[in-house]
Amino acid sequence: MAEFNTKVLIIGSGPAGYTAGIYAARAGLNPVLVAGPQIGGQLTITTDVENFPGFPQPVNGGELMLKMKEQAEKIGVRIVEDTITEIDLSKSPFYCSSENSHVFTGQTIIISTGASARWLGLKNEEKFRGFGVSACATCDGFFYRNRDVAVIGGGNSAVEEALYLTNFANTVTLVHRRDQLRADKTMQERLFNNKKVIVEWDSVVEDIIGSDNPRGVTALKLKNVKTDTMKTINIDGVFIAIGHHPNTDLFKGQLDLDSEGYIITKPDSCQTSVPGIFAAGDVQNAKFRQAVVAAGSGCMAALEAERYLSRL
Repeated sequence: MAEFNTKVLIIGSGPAGYTAGIYAARAGLNPVLVAGPQIGGQLTITTDVENFPGFPQPVNGGELMLKMKEQAEKIGVRIVEDTITEIDLSKSPFYCSSENSHVFTGQTIIISTGASARWLGLKNEEKFRGFGVSACATCDGFFYRNRDVAVIGGGNSAVEEALYLTNFANTVTLVHRRDQLRADKTMQERLFNNKKVIVEWDSVVEDIIGSDNPRGVTALKLKNVKTDTMKTINIDGVFIAIGHHPNTDLFKGQLDLDSEGYIITKPDSCQTSVPGIFAAGDVQNAKFRQAVVAAGSGCMAALEAERYLSRL
């Protein structure tokens, strides 16, 4: 058991967490970053990243996060590979305990625990994740230019992803388990008027089919929930768009959360409902879910934490 006391405690190690650490370290605040269960966050399961500034050639998501980690450590961030399991935000310094029985106290905390995509739970879904299975069209859509893809879901997110993918793909098949979409009417009209879109109604994914050499998705096996008939469609990629779950269970009852569980922050700020507690990245931003946006909010959170500490 070890005890870590710091002016700035950062929970989470994605782009928001590492960037917050870099800025806090440059301000001389000696931050401690607790990496969490997935070191580097969601970007580590992304293959090529083409839209992060400063990388003219595609960079592997895991490699990008490793570079961020190295930069943070070099500049003075103390990174602890552990997971916070309990937290007390009732008084400052704020108290946390971890999976490895360590104790962390911070005069401020920056929460950057992110949001996790909801998956279908299929075995091959995990096998081909990053090799034809994705949860982010804006991250990976470019790689499917003139190819056939599928989107799973029926809400606004699924329709947005499908419409975005029509900018690149040859065809986009939307697979929905019901006979009507939950998306708003305007978006539905745009979808139905797009000649690239095919809709498979009343259908669920039974299996994701792929090859091992080269590794990648080749088809989807669908089941009609009304007739129990099976159908296989040939595709090159599948995008799961059945929602995200913000990683905020630890903070329920201690911070103000919205109806979906995202941390509520003040307008144009990373300040939460508790003074001295800040939130950055996907954990408080359900709209964009982009690495560069998360990194920017990590910078904001660190600057706000520095100003908060200077006023104490």
